[in-house]
Amino acid sequence: MSKIKGGVIDPRPLPKNASVVTLVDDFLPAYNGARLREACQLLAEKVLQPGVTLGVSITGALTPPGFGTSVLAPMVQAGFIDYIVSTGANLYHDLHHALGLALHRSSPFVDDKALREANIVRIYDIVFDFDVLLRTDRFCYEMLRKMVDAGTMSSSELHHRMGALVAAAEKKLRRPHPSLLAAAYRADVPIYTSSPGDSTIGMNLAALRLRGGSLAVDPSMDVNETAALVYGATRGKGKSAVLILGGGSPKNFMLQTEPQIQEILGLTGRGHDHFIQITDARPDTGGLSGATPSEAVSWGKIDPDKLPDTVVVYADTSLALPILGAYALAKAKRRPLKRLYRQRTALVDRMRKDYLRRNPDHAPAGR
Repeated sequence: MSKIKGGVIDPRPLPKNASVVTLVDDFLPAYNGARLREACQLLAEKVLQPGVTLGVSITGALTPPGFGTSVLAPMVQAGFIDYIVSTGANLYHDLHHALGLALHRSSPFVDDKALREANIVRIYDIVFDFDVLLRTDRFCYEMLRKMVDAGTMSSSELHHRMGALVAAAEKKLRRPHPSLLAAAYRADVPIYTSSPGDSTIGMNLAALRLRGGSLAVDPSMDVNETAALVYGATRGKGKSAVLILGGGSPKNFMLQTEPQIQEILGLTGRGHDHFIQITDARPDTGGLSGATPSEAVSWGKIDPDKLPDTVVVYADTSLALPILGAYALAKAKRRPLKRLYRQRTALVDRMRKDYLRRNPDHAPAGR
């Protein structure tokens, strides 16, 4: 009897009309295809279960090709995504589709000088008229101007308020499918931006400050809110999971929640229970985008006992995300919405009380 573990590779012809579930389960036997299969199965079978809170980080230009509306918004509506950390650029470019502004398929091998002369903007193989930016900027500016004297807030509150206005605009324009901001607003899914000034949204905020407006984002509020979401999720029998699309600052912001809980606040934490990342970054350069789950264990970011429940898929997110999303929507049951946006203040208060009780002198207690 063979002592080899693992299923036998039993090749057979691909069915003419294979479903995404059949494709993933039966026709991704090895290499990075197998890692994608493992990620899909881990997400559907363990992560998207009751009692697990899932945070998703978003980097790279994922919304220009429409993934905010086509993949992420349906996952939000299904109760699969509980909170988000995104670059501001992804939220900004999602507005193009919300407003019905046209982005076009093209080629990466075009004459950029000619595009510039024709007032056409390129994102690799996507092109659109420069007027798309101007119209989106005007909408963004007017949207923020309605909050100009709202004072300081977390980025989750800013994006929730923006989501309400985007949802109203989509309704007026009779857009058939919601953008990510609108879907998150309706589902009370908080969205954070780790670098509030690093996008056109941040640039418009800065312009309003030049006019004397008080609207501003406080990153410290974001740090405490995201830590409180994870702290609340892992009390008792609850679990925390992360789905990291790309890497960069949102990945770090998502994963620093556990060091904030354990290292800075001196509270009990064990690290995230499930970890799925789609990345094309290598670990040997020392950059965070390529850092592995096992390395994250040394920081307290990942529960060392749950390393078998971690998967890194080395692939382009634009290839893997639609498959991952389609598989999850086909295999996992819809979950009740956690509506964490409504709970974030109470969760921060709970974490604050535990922190002050543990550290009455305000000094971290350490492990």
